[in-house]
Amino acid sequence: MRKLTLAFSIAGAAVAAPAWAGDLTVSLTLPNQAVAEYHRPYVATWIEAADGTAVQTLSVWYETSDPAEGVDYLKDLRTWWRKGGRSLAVPADGVSGATRAPGRQTVTVPSARLSALHPGAYTLVVEAAREHGGREVVRVPFVWGAANTASGAGTSELGAVRVSVSR
Repeated sequence: MRKLTLAFSIAGAAVAAPAWAGDLTVSLTLPNQAVAEYHRPYVATWIEAADGTAVQTLSVWYETSDPAEGVDYLKDLRTWWRKGGRSLAVPADGVSGATRAPGRQTVTVPSARLSALHPGAYTLVVEAAREHGGREVVRVPFVWGAANTASGAGTSELGAVRVSVSR
């Protein structure tokens, strides 16, 4: 009887243990471009594990006024597309959105959408590609499971990129 009681108490403690309940906030700057023909960039943000595999897409901004054309050009986000974008059915609820204007943009992802993440080291990846423009990828390492902030910056299509994990 004693072994059975101990097994139930250990199982009960494991079930009662709280999971990480933090939110993830990504802020990024899309710089103003001094060009004659400006098109808003397509932007994808996702999380990669320490081994470089894509864990979860957080957001994808693309041309939504003509969905067929917009989806066709998602492959210009080459890194995201190869890491898992091609398997994402867009529009994806809570992930897809229209392109954004230059300036500071923010994406907040509640912990419920990140329930598959185990505490540990990850990399936030932001990729931007613009018609008649360039393409750029910024990687920012961060830790999931503890409150922290990390930042990085692009040089052309992306400006400052910041990821914050809050408790």
